Amino acid sequence: MSSGGFFDLDSKKKQIKSIEGLMEQPDFWDDSDKSNKLMKEMKYLKACVHPFQTGLNKLGELKELLDISQDDQEMIDQINKEYLVLEQQVDKLELQSILAGPYDKNNVILSINAGAGGTESCDWANMLMRMYCRWADQNDAQTKIVDILHGEEAGIKSATLSIEGEMAYGYLKGEKGVHRLVRISPFDSNKRRHTSFASVDVIPEVEDDVDVEINQEDLRIDIFRSSGPGGQSVNTTDSAVRITHLPTGIVAQCQNERSQLQNKQTAMRILRARIYELKMQQQEEKMSKEYGQKQKIEWGSQIRSYVMHPYSMVKDHRTDVETGNVAKVMDGGLELFIEAYLKMKKD
Repeated sequence: MSSGGFFDLDSKKKQIKSIEGLMEQPDFWDDSDKSNKLMKEMKYLKACVHPFQTGLNKLGELKELLDISQDDQEMIDQINKEYLVLEQQVDKLELQSILAGPYDKNNVILSINAGAGGTESCDWANMLMRMYCRWADQNDAQTKIVDILHGEEAGIKSATLSIEGEMAYGYLKGEKGVHRLVRISPFDSNKRRHTSFASVDVIPEVEDDVDVEINQEDLRIDIFRSSGPGGQSVNTTDSAVRITHLPTGIVAQCQNERSQLQNKQTAMRILRARIYELKMQQQEEKMSKEYGQKQKIEWGSQIRSYVMHPYSMVKDHRTDVETGNVAKVMDGGLELFIEAYLKMKKD
């Protein structure tokens, strides 16, 4: 374990010092947007540097203890235990170092849509929503349901979540695609096995200074009343907002904030992110054509299967990683699949 290799500790320390130098300037807080962005960047850098520096210090302590152990087997056993813990911490840091994309540290907008299959697929979409909420809880991330459309009998037809947390987009970007469930249906009186599908879309939330041109005349804004399960109204006022970007047909809506203004602001934030994502996809497609490369279309492809009958298994079809502990995965235990996907993309 050193400050070189997969983690450039010295570079990050220099960036922290540079920001600290700017903070000492008397006009630092004059531009609140710029200063807040720099403070956010410093928080991210310190979150990277602190655990790595702690690990280096711990490794030095273990080396010193080993030098003075004098064949004391009990002490050596204790050193080995602490070294194994340190190895696990290094593995986690190595995974974090892979997340070096321009938006990996951003918050994420995650959308779930039930596939064909009525109540079955709606229930599966609801199970996926709970899975991602549980993952967020376990990783100190905050989840907000921005928009939700309930199924007629059970579950959800669609939902949009805003997940705010450290490296949220970096960790969840590999969840984009179609998720397949095989189980004995709780809605089938004959207890037959059913296959259900739901799609997950994942985009990074972009900063206000990112170049996304949106003309007000290109927007259609609709105000409507929020609805709950079975189509019932959950608000007594028309406060839900749907914004349509006419040139692209991209739609963003929000109904779960307290006021119409807040719903509009949230919907605009989602719209900006979706338009920017489309812009990036178009650039990638153009580059692929210029270089004669075949573009891999991940959206719409089946990425993972969750089998609950006749056996228990969750398998990722991109990495071939699988586990028999379906319950753990559905309770938010996605680390096995997230790590495998990120390491695959690195290689």
